[in-house]
Amino acid sequence: MREVEILELLRAYDESSQRAKGMEEVLTHYGPLMQYIIKPILPDRHDIEDCLSETAMRIWENFDTYDADKGSFAAWVTAITRNTALNMIRRKNRHPENEIEEEMESTEPTPEEIVLREERQRELHRALDLLSQKERNLFYRKYYYLQSTEKIAAEMGMTIRSVEGKLYRIRKKLRKMMGGDGNEI
Repeated sequence: MREVEILELLRAYDESSQRAKGMEEVLTHYGPLMQYIIKPILPDRHDIEDCLSETAMRIWENFDTYDADKGSFAAWVTAITRNTALNMIRRKNRHPENEIEEEMESTEPTPEEIVLREERQRELHRALDLLSQKERNLFYRKYYYLQSTEKIAAEMGMTIRSVEGKLYRIRKKLRKMMGGDGNEI
């Protein structure tokens, strides 16, 4: 089934059976991509299944926020999948809720820190746009999808050492484009 047909099924708000069919098609069509994104972040089989279910629920609940003008449906699904997996790993790594915590300073960023972080993200996106497609692909696979160097090398037909070398040069190039060695990437 094509993406256009899947989107039509998902837009069928008044016919829940049609929308449910649309979700089935999303999982059939995009399920392998979703698992591909989740596995490096959550290697446990049960966590992967939980994340896949939670991602499907988020797609279902937030479909009305999808805007085709901002990107493809596949990119939207990819972003939701990655964010859901990262949120799950964060929740999993937190202290148990039943522990009594001592009063601590807030770890929430200040408004100034938020503005600075957003500005740095815009700078990074501009710098990434200046990279070649292959360099951008390597960067995203390693630092956005959190894939292992071994997996990247195997799937791109490269040696591990060449992937590591290219990633080093990409980081160095981005650091220079963003204003020198003092900036973190």
